[in-house]
Amino acid sequence: MNIVQSVAERLIDNVARVIIGKRNEIRMTVLGLLCQGHILLEDVPGVGKTMMAK
Repeated sequence: MNIVQSVAERLIDNVARVIIGKRNEIRMTVLGLLCQGHILLEDVPGVGKTMMAK
């Protein structure tokens, strides 16, 4: 496992402790950040989109 993958997994694990049940969305957000791309967060109100964006 390379260093980037290790750091990304730790980041995903830490965020997943706060935002419950959205591990795939967290993973895709981290991937978008690492690729320096744009991320559009769409979901129903109250599921942690703003918290994830911060």
